[in-house]
Amino acid sequence: MQKEPRENSYYSERESLKLLFLGRFSEITFENKIHKLKINMAKELKNLTKRAENYSQWYNDLVMKADLAELSPVRGCMIIKPYGYAIWEKMQQELDKMFKKTGVQNAYFPMLIPKSFFSREAEHVAGFAKECAVVTHYRLKASEDGKSVDVDPAAKLDEELIIRPTSETIIWNTYKNWIHSWRDLPILCNQWCNVMRWEMRTRPFLRTSEFLWQEGHTAHATKEEAEAKAQEMLKVYADFAESYMGVPVLQGVKSETERFAGALNTYTIEAMMQDGKALQSGTSHFLGQNFAKSFDVTYLNKENKPEYVWATSWGVSTRLMGALIMVHSDDNGLVLPPKLAPVQVVIIPINKGDEQLQQITAKLQPVIDQLRELGISVKYDDSDNKRPGFKFADYELKGVPVRLVMGGRDLENNTIEIMRRDTLEKESVSFDGIVERVKEMLDDIQHNIFEKARSYRDAHVYECDNYEEFKERVKDGGFFLCHWDGTAETEAKIKEETQATIRCVPFAYEQTPGVDMVSGKPAVARVIIARSY
Repeated sequence: MQKEPRENSYYSERESLKLLFLGRFSEITFENKIHKLKINMAKELKNLTKRAENYSQWYNDLVMKADLAELSPVRGCMIIKPYGYAIWEKMQQELDKMFKKTGVQNAYFPMLIPKSFFSREAEHVAGFAKECAVVTHYRLKASEDGKSVDVDPAAKLDEELIIRPTSETIIWNTYKNWIHSWRDLPILCNQWCNVMRWEMRTRPFLRTSEFLWQEGHTAHATKEEAEAKAQEMLKVYADFAESYMGVPVLQGVKSETERFAGALNTYTIEAMMQDGKALQSGTSHFLGQNFAKSFDVTYLNKENKPEYVWATSWGVSTRLMGALIMVHSDDNGLVLPPKLAPVQVVIIPINKGDEQLQQITAKLQPVIDQLRELGISVKYDDSDNKRPGFKFADYELKGVPVRLVMGGRDLENNTIEIMRRDTLEKESVSFDGIVERVKEMLDDIQHNIFEKARSYRDAHVYECDNYEEFKERVKDGGFFLCHWDGTAETEAKIKEETQATIRCVPFAYEQTPGVDMVSGKPAVARVIIARSY
C-alpha cells in the first residue's frame, strides 16, 4: 500500500506562503493547493502551546480551541459547548447503562438544601463548610432610579438554603420516609445533576465552582452489603475508565485524612496524566451508619427490632473530561477514544465542481449507510463554506478518530485515503472493503491508546525508600510506591514539604513489611504518593 499518496505532496512553508501572496495557485495542482492551505489553516486553527513548553497552558488552549468549553461570566464556572457536552453525554449514557445493570435506578432530589440539614452531621458539614454557596433571599426589586435591581431586604428567608455541594443530607432526610422495614431495603438510587462547591482556584473541567456529576446513594440492611456495594461501584468506575475512556487507573482506599467527609472508607480510582500528576477520577464511599443516625433512619429487621441503616455514596463528574484530555491528547489537539467520540469517522470529499461532488457522494453513500448500520457515527462534510485544508485541521484538533478523504483521482482509481488520529498515519487504500477496515481501525485505536497510556503509567511508578531522593524526583511527576507509618503527622509533613499527597493504599501492589521513609517507624501499608490536580 502506498503511504503518502500523490495528493499529499507538501510544499515548504516558505514556498506555500510565496504562492499564496503572489496569487499563483494556478501553477500548482489542485491537490497541492489543498495541502498548502492545510499547512496554513492548521497553524492558524491550532496554534497550541506545546506540552513540553507549558503543560498547563497546553491544556487550557486545547479546551478552548477544540470547542469543549469556555469561561462563563461567573468566576469559576464554565460554559460547556456542544462538542464538549456531546462527549459528556456519551460518558453519561454508558455509565448509566452500567449503573442500571447493578440494580440502580435514577431519581432526582432538590438543589436547595435547608441549612439545618447540614447541622445534623457535624463531620460532613465541616468538610464542606468553606465551599458552600448560601441563598438568603427570595426576591429582587427595582432600584430607586429604576436602572438596576436590588435584593429586597424584606424577602429574607426564614432559614438559609445551601446550594447542594453534595446531596447526602437531603437524601437521607428523604430516605427516612421511604424506609420502615427490612422489606424496603436496599434502596439503590442515583441522580444526574449539577453541584456547587465554591472554588477559589479553578480550571475548566478539573476544578470548577459548578460542575456536572452523578451521585449514587444506597441504603442497606447490613454492613457487609453496604461495603460490597461501595466496592462494586468502584469496580464499575474502573471498568468504565479503562474500557471506554482508555484510561488506566489504580484502585485503592484513601487514607483517613483524604477520605470523604462523613465516610468510614473512601475507595478511589487514580489516573496518571501525561505530566506525571495524579487525577482522582472517581470515588465510592462506605458511610457506615453516620447519616442514618444523624437523620434517624431505622428499619425493623426480621425479628421486628429497630436497626440503623447502612449507607454508601459514589460519584464521578465532568472531571473525567479533564482526564480524557490530558491522558491521550497531543500537540496537534485532542485524541479521543472511539467509544466516546461524538464523531467516530469523518468523510471529506475533495471535488472540482458540483458534478464531481455528486459522483463522489454517490460512491461514498453506501459506505456511510453501512457504517451507520454498524452503530458507527459518521459525518459527511461536503460543506462549501470551509476549505478542505481547514476541515482537516479542525477534525484533527477535535480528535475525530478516523478520517476518510476521496478526491477525483481516488474516484478514478477506486481508492480512498484513510487516516487514524492516534498515530496520524495515513495511506491510500482500495475502496473495496473500506467498511471493515474502518471498523477494525476504530477497535485498534481504542486498544492502542489504552496500551500507550498504560505503558506510560507503568513506566512512571517508582518504588522509593529514601525521602531525600523522593523530594527531588517527585518534582518531575510519577507515582511513588512508598511505605507509610499510618500517621496523619507524616502525611502532613509530606504534603507541606513536597506538595504531594497520599493518593491511596493501592489494591494492585502486594503489601510488604517496611519502614516509613520519613519517620523511620514501622510501616502499616505501602501507598501511592504523587502530586495531583
